[in-house]
Amino acid sequence: MNEEILSVNNLHISFQTQTGAVKAVRGVNFKLNKGETLAIVGESGSGKSVTAKSIMRLLPKHNTLIPQGDITYEGRDLLKLSLSDMQKVRGSEISMVFQDPMTSLNPTMKIGKQIMEGLIKHQKMTKKEAKQRAFQMLKMVGIPNAEERLDGYPHQFSGGMRQRVVIAMALACNPKVLIADEPTTALDVTIQAQILRLMKDLQEKMDTAIVLITHDLGVVANMANRVAVMYAGEIVEQGTLDEIFYKPQHPYTLGLLHSMPNLNASRSEPLIPIPGSPPDLATLGTGCPFAARCPYTMKVCHDFHPETTQLGESHSVSCWLQDVRTPAEHVPEKVRSVK
Repeated sequence: MNEEILSVNNLHISFQTQTGAVKAVRGVNFKLNKGETLAIVGESGSGKSVTAKSIMRLLPKHNTLIPQGDITYEGRDLLKLSLSDMQKVRGSEISMVFQDPMTSLNPTMKIGKQIMEGLIKHQKMTKKEAKQRAFQMLKMVGIPNAEERLDGYPHQFSGGMRQRVVIAMALACNPKVLIADEPTTALDVTIQAQILRLMKDLQEKMDTAIVLITHDLGVVANMANRVAVMYAGEIVEQGTLDEIFYKPQHPYTLGLLHSMPNLNASRSEPLIPIPGSPPDLATLGTGCPFAARCPYTMKVCHDFHPETTQLGESHSVSCWLQDVRTPAEHVPEKVRSVK
């Protein structure tokens, strides 16, 4: 039986700007079970990274407003923890790997010392114990000559090696949850594959649950157990990997899949882009946020926001095409089978 470790419930996040409030996250719900990988996918600006950073409480305090929702980790609402208690959670229980490793590494400090810091603080290790653990972690993530590289500085490592170091730092304290925010976007394809394989291997060894933030469906196919599709600050569809890839029910999910290259398809088969652009989150209307770009849009889509429809135990979608009140003749054949 799956054991839930983290849940996000009805999360709303706004940013105060000079032109008004930007509703970056609107009513997001998902759960994460022990040892599994949940991928959150969507175009840039869909709210993926904001959601991830809210779990770590890393959003800017001066203009961030969270009017509703909770983020529950092992029975505790992270949004209500004191700063000191949250600092104990960060790194030791929940860690994060960012897109650019140089944002996580101090260019003036040796790699070994940077890994040791968290071990000394969170695990109460001696310097000798922390150094030995840092060496073990560099070896585990595939850094050659690990003992010597402990004394190296970030600029002396390649981009792929720096990302391995960041993963070593994130996993050094054996966290139960790892949040990986576009961890391979800045890397070439060969190194990307190595990093993903490394994360998967380490997950199996350490039984770490992963929240993977990405826009790359190829990465999702190789890594995820479950997928949440985000658009305009909402999760519009959520399900297992097979449900999302082989039985997609939201037009946006269909659009993402159609715009992805298929190695088995004919060379003459064109990619089908999603027309238009994501909406302005500061001026969203009351209807479905995808209505202006949707090929199956109906009048109700522009006037009213769709409710979440449960299609199965793990599969849900927020779309009028799947609402029981929508006449069957309005539903296209591509999504009619599940309804």
